[in-house]
Amino acid sequence: MSEWKKRVENDMMRTFGPTQALLVRGEGCWVEDEDGTRYLDFLAGIAVNALGHAHPVMVEAISRQAATLIHVSNYFSTPPQLELAERLKRLTGAGDEGRAYFGNSGAEANEAAFKLARLNKGEHGTKWKILSLENSFHGRTMGSLALTGKPALHAGFEPLPGGVEYIESTVEALENAIDDSVAALIVEPIKGEAGVIELPDGFLEAARRLTAEHGALLIIDEIQTGAGRTGSWFAYQRAGIVPDAVTLAKGIGGGFPIGALVTFGRASQLFSPGQHGSTFGGNPLATATANAVLGEIERAGLVENARVRGEQLRALIEGVGSPLIIETRGAGLLVGVGLAEPVAPAIVRAALAAGLIINAPNDRSLRIAPPLIVGDAELAEFDTRFRAALAAI
Repeated sequence: MSEWKKRVENDMMRTFGPTQALLVRGEGCWVEDEDGTRYLDFLAGIAVNALGHAHPVMVEAISRQAATLIHVSNYFSTPPQLELAERLKRLTGAGDEGRAYFGNSGAEANEAAFKLARLNKGEHGTKWKILSLENSFHGRTMGSLALTGKPALHAGFEPLPGGVEYIESTVEALENAIDDSVAALIVEPIKGEAGVIELPDGFLEAARRLTAEHGALLIIDEIQTGAGRTGSWFAYQRAGIVPDAVTLAKGIGGGFPIGALVTFGRASQLFSPGQHGSTFGGNPLATATANAVLGEIERAGLVENARVRGEQLRALIEGVGSPLIIETRGAGLLVGVGLAEPVAPAIVRAALAAGLIINAPNDRSLRIAPPLIVGDAELAEFDTRFRAALAAI
């Protein structure tokens, strides 16, 4: 066992599986390990590193803000925090009535959304139920885990916070489940941890109609799909709907830890002072970084790049012609590959040996999510290395 693996074994909490490599630096779509081996990063920290590694815009923003003001607590506001709130209201379409809350992660954003849902009790205080989807993923804190429709992840942690029911991802299930007792419905527009599974056609439109009819909040979890990854700023925009709240993280910080809850309309009036908070949430270093990342995505046209490159990426995968590949899924640069056999972990290992980083959410699915800056050269390298990985199986 190498020295660094011994250190992982001795010093790190055993909450994750075996570490695959010791990475020491990165640039663009590439990372490098301790031995100087370079890997094409087509996972981007699980859809986090929107601008890749060591992007000069991020480096400059972090350096400048660190030399100015890092943390002041939420007794005060700072210019980067206010700028980011205004930017997210504009990009999400929340408008003048929208409001932003900042935390440090996607799980924290969904914790805030859980509490928001609890506050939507209705005029007579009869709303208590929160609906989530089977096979969904919303985080690993106790509240966000309760929203997660994966029973295997619940094991050992029951009893979880109550009042959450899981339904099938069908319009029929929505119609049967949503009534006046429902306070909120939370959904991922694409289930990333399930293997990049899209919702059925018409699902989000039906969810919007039914929640509005019954006074329930529609909360969209865009933690993995947001910030341009699917070829639109947010995946719900592809359905032409406006939610009551959206949770964000991952790509909005480009690798710097930050999460956000953005509310729309009446949902913006539910929280009152003292009902939620975070010591580090919305600190100037995190919000300045997020402003730089989102500004660069906008300036460089990376939302459109995600759409175009995503189509090219799927064409490359389908063009391999392997009998193992039965379908591609997802949108933009969040791509799932459905496999005929339960060999996804083996393909991931073979890919790493070929100098390519991808992921296996389950035995029959691959998840591919490169930085939004990906171009022709990186796609060509992916094609070569992905074919080599499949050939090794």
